[in-house]
Amino acid sequence: MATLVRYNNFPAFFNPFYNRPVINRYHNSTPNVPAVNVKENEAGYLLELAAPGLKKEDLKINVENNKLTIGYQSEAKTEETTDKFTRHEFGFSSFERSFRLPKTVNADAIKAAYTDGILTVELPKVELKEEKLVKEITVA
Repeated sequence: MATLVRYNNFPAFFNPFYNRPVINRYHNSTPNVPAVNVKENEAGYLLELAAPGLKKEDLKINVENNKLTIGYQSEAKTEETTDKFTRHEFGFSSFERSFRLPKTVNADAIKAAYTDGILTVELPKVELKEEKLVKEITVA
């Protein structure tokens, strides 16, 4: 029996799937992460993360080396026991988003609130004092 083979006459630079394994062609490389709106005003920045149905106790917000990380991790366990069998089911869901903060953000005054499925993170600005890069030295 003859095998049907697809033949591509185009050079490799026209084919975005060239030299990739078949499994990676159709694999969704971006995991399910919530959408984020970033707004800037005179007082600072405002992040709005759409995360409906989550518990605020499971949300983690960290700032380290001018990088804001918002993460969520939840674990659900179900157990059913009868005379003949025991069934355990485990479910895990998690995501993590990271943002590089500008130098004008005051990391010590960041505030967060979770209401109606929207995580709101306020990033207040602080004025930076410009340092003079050129210094004039008088000759004595």
